[in-house]
Amino acid sequence: MKMGKWRADGQAFLFLLPFLVVYVLFTIFPMIKGVEMSFYKWTLIRKMDYLGSGNYERMFQDQEFWASIWHSTIFVLITTPTMLVLAMVLALIANRNSRLQRFYRSVFFIPSILSVAVASFLGLFVFQPYTGLLNSMLHWLGLLAEGAEIFWLTETHLAWIAISLLTLWWTVGFNFILYLSALQDTPDEVYEAARLDGASDSQLFWRITLPLLSPITRTITMLQIIASFKVFVQIYVMTGGGPLDQTRPVIQLIWQTGFRKNDLGYAAAMSYMLFAILLVLSALQYWMNNRKEAN
Repeated sequence: MKMGKWRADGQAFLFLLPFLVVYVLFTIFPMIKGVEMSFYKWTLIRKMDYLGSGNYERMFQDQEFWASIWHSTIFVLITTPTMLVLAMVLALIANRNSRLQRFYRSVFFIPSILSVAVASFLGLFVFQPYTGLLNSMLHWLGLLAEGAEIFWLTETHLAWIAISLLTLWWTVGFNFILYLSALQDTPDEVYEAARLDGASDSQLFWRITLPLLSPITRTITMLQIIASFKVFVQIYVMTGGGPLDQTRPVIQLIWQTGFRKNDLGYAAAMSYMLFAILLVLSALQYWMNNRKEAN
């Protein structure tokens, strides 16, 4: 019996071995190498001088780094609560019994199948001045005077709005599916019993639906925060981090430092600081979830 178990475990390990080799080579080893790089003056060509904690000390005094952290935080604060509300509303609409139910589900989910590059260039087409779709529609509707233009991508506040709208449109489908799955797992008998007791639609939402969705809401919140801190491509394509680096996120700064300024050691140090921030946020979210479940 014991030999049979060992044989089964050995066979399972052989099947897992190709994945483990690839995972170690392309995930674990780069992470370890990145830690080493963060302690050196390291270029694209070779390792140079050992700096110890020099890169980290430099980072704590680097105003550009903390400004980029703040820009990423702004993006998180804009998109995370908006995403939660939007995804939940779309899920509630798509979960209702209607002849348009399949249509709603398809339309709400389709943007998420696009690559980030395609979605970003679509955003550039929509929000650019003079020839952009949005300004052209505003002219056609008479909401924008002839000859006037809204510079969505070159004014800081408008640029954040444009980037956030594009990101919400592109990514809401994934979170919408999570909410829809949670709604479909809720037994109809719960709502029927509440209606028999005289509960209104608003009471059903606030007293039953919202509490039942709280576990998936916490999960989506954490996933959205992590994803938003890693934003890069849509900002790079639409604004390039401008105007005057006012929309440059931390990932773009890391990329510019490593591959444009040829300073991979300092870029690695910034990467691990971002990793530490996300790790703390994840641990805090995990602690809060466990505390709520215990109560």
